[in-house]
Amino acid sequence: MRKLFALIFVLGSLTTFGQQNLPFPYPKSASKAGLTLKDSEHHWRKMPHRLPKDAPNIIIFMTDDTGFGNPETFGGPIHTPTLNKLAEEGISYNMFHTTAMCSPTRAALLTGRNQHHVGYGQISEFAADWDGYIGRIPKNAATMAQILKAYGYKTAAFGKWHNTPTTDITKNGPFDQWPLGLGFDYFYGFIAGETSQWEPALWENTTPVTIKHGEHLTEAMADKAIEFIHSVKSLTPDKPFFVWFTPGAVHGPHHVAKEWADKYKGKFDMGWEELRKQTFERQKKMGIIPEDAELTPIDPTMQKWSDIPEDQRAFQTRLMEIYAGFLEHTDVQYGRIVEELEKMGIADNTLIIYINGDNGSSAEGINGSISELLAQNAMPSTIEEQIEVLNRDYGGMKALGGPKLENMYHHGWAWAGSTPFKSTKLVAEHFGGTRNPMVIVWPKKIKHDGKMRSQFTHVIDVAPTIYEILGITPPDFYNGVAQDDIDGVSFAYTFDHPEEPEKHTLQYFEVMGSRAIYKDGWIAGVFGPRNPWNPAASHFKNWDPEKDTWELYHVAEDFSQAHNVADKYPEKLKELKEYFLVQAEKNNVFPIGGGLYTVIYHPDEIKASPLKEWNLYEGMNRIPESQAPKFMSGFSTHSTIKVDVPANASGVIYAVGGVSAGFTVYMDHGYLRAEYNAMTLNRYKVKSNKKVPAGKHTLEVLFKAKDKKRLAPATMTLLIDGKKVGTAEVGRTVPAVFTASETFDVGEDLMSPVSLDYYDRAPFKFNGKIEKINIKYIE
Repeated sequence: MRKLFALIFVLGSLTTFGQQNLPFPYPKSASKAGLTLKDSEHHWRKMPHRLPKDAPNIIIFMTDDTGFGNPETFGGPIHTPTLNKLAEEGISYNMFHTTAMCSPTRAALLTGRNQHHVGYGQISEFAADWDGYIGRIPKNAATMAQILKAYGYKTAAFGKWHNTPTTDITKNGPFDQWPLGLGFDYFYGFIAGETSQWEPALWENTTPVTIKHGEHLTEAMADKAIEFIHSVKSLTPDKPFFVWFTPGAVHGPHHVAKEWADKYKGKFDMGWEELRKQTFERQKKMGIIPEDAELTPIDPTMQKWSDIPEDQRAFQTRLMEIYAGFLEHTDVQYGRIVEELEKMGIADNTLIIYINGDNGSSAEGINGSISELLAQNAMPSTIEEQIEVLNRDYGGMKALGGPKLENMYHHGWAWAGSTPFKSTKLVAEHFGGTRNPMVIVWPKKIKHDGKMRSQFTHVIDVAPTIYEILGITPPDFYNGVAQDDIDGVSFAYTFDHPEEPEKHTLQYFEVMGSRAIYKDGWIAGVFGPRNPWNPAASHFKNWDPEKDTWELYHVAEDFSQAHNVADKYPEKLKELKEYFLVQAEKNNVFPIGGGLYTVIYHPDEIKASPLKEWNLYEGMNRIPESQAPKFMSGFSTHSTIKVDVPANASGVIYAVGGVSAGFTVYMDHGYLRAEYNAMTLNRYKVKSNKKVPAGKHTLEVLFKAKDKKRLAPATMTLLIDGKKVGTAEVGRTVPAVFTASETFDVGEDLMSPVSLDYYDRAPFKFNGKIEKINIKYIE
């Protein structure tokens, strides 16, 4: 219908329907121009006010990778003082849903449209060229920021931005899929799925920046958000602001200062099953969940606490203590912003939407890890190995949560964080992957009544709710492009009517083959081929989605999906499966499993640089790993480096990756060196048998894979002016990716350093002259 109207609009009068074409045209001049100045009149044109006079400031807080059962506000074990305060002043929701994965949720929240509808059936790193999986927000889906900005809001985004194609994350752009290209006036954060909280790959607008040594990223973000709010209200007091504050916390790596983790010392010694029971009891006592809700049992493919060896339990509980401290620390940073609003006297007319999680808690740490991407690279390791490396190379458990490690907790803690539901992040069938707490505060308009809102709501409903509050009709055109319909349904009706029947009655879910359909209190779904917490239980080979077994739950009566009633109601299941097919067709979900195409079935087709040879120069840095030469399993490279060095030259020549994994070529006190950091557990090093004399030289580094298999060993060889001066074996290589956000840098090693040998000297800038580096793939 909207497309039909758009056609009529094009053919009709632009004046009549001008408000349906955004951005608004610049107002005409109020002056009159005569032949000369004496014949002319001058009047500054007035900018029209297009918003209601009392339009609120708007803040969206959304935490990363935390589930329904984590915050104490919703019965969990983790202190969340800001969420507590806002819940006591505003209204809470216990049936709010996300998409089961981070960047799809963010794309849906930004646009008010389903994630596949806007190209985010998968994260952009693993995009595929079907419309639902392309990893790029289309021009026919204007974002909330674009629309609010057009109406007069000052807009800013802080934190994790995971909605830019990996090929676009360079200092040269293009920038149309960056925050500034999608409606934000200001951006301060990182463009990736995750980053170190201590040494982040940080951007301010489109300029790479750093934070102070020892500063935590979430604290720096809160400082910048407060600065932005001060600036808006000081310089343009008539303008409301829209702040999108979505940190990388508490996604892995789990980083927080020791004193925050120590608050929880000993509080998780009972293990995850008992923690779930305690959380469940509090949830019922607090009225967070219905009195008849049931606690779902542990999945047979999950590890039980009783199976954790006694000598590993301190390691596992410390990982959870760090996570808990990390979540509390994040919530406190939100509180600093809220407190500033109160000091400024603007809190009363500020709408705050606090979403505790962009999906359920993440089980991607598998069995607990000091290097979380071991699991994503499917590199086998044991907890015994990891504890040995932790003690030998890092000084023991005191290093966990700090900048040298990228630790992440055991999947059992993630399951406990999703109490009372089944499953975790990445499972779209179960609420453990998709249901998250939400609290809304707007003192001027919303009065606290102590009643839980239990209408089915979804992340796509936030945008239309804001539009309804402001009296905005979503445009039919944005920048000349006809706009698709908004998929979400406003839940503004729940503000004053806590028991009003729900208006969002039909919703699909899908992530990498895990899928579900909700309709009128029923949900049918499929677990899918991927098991997020136990890779050995996944079944990608010969997977046929048409042969999947569907489950059915009557969630109007079974809050936690405790009872699969597929056998009891086969006709209802059949009906819902048909609804899923209709919604899948409408929203570009097909082909089922499209999100698995590159990451599982065709990793060779993951979007990356098409180059086979690179010429690089001093000063080139912040090149994303996807656009740089690869030093992964099966890749062989020949680096030729033209240098002019002083005696005893030192510094990084080039490096890719970071402290958890990467490859670096450097000089130290005149010696040429290279190190291959294979996910923290293995560090392979080579050093020249003589120094590089002062003057001009040609240095070479051969990285030769022994075969094309994943984890395949390799050989590193160093040459000075054509003569071999060192060689070393690399026992196993990294198959897919070193890090999520670290980069390729020439002449220095930015963010976290690849090698511990120069960690305290980072970025270890090269003190010679790099004239040119040529890196090419070889057979």
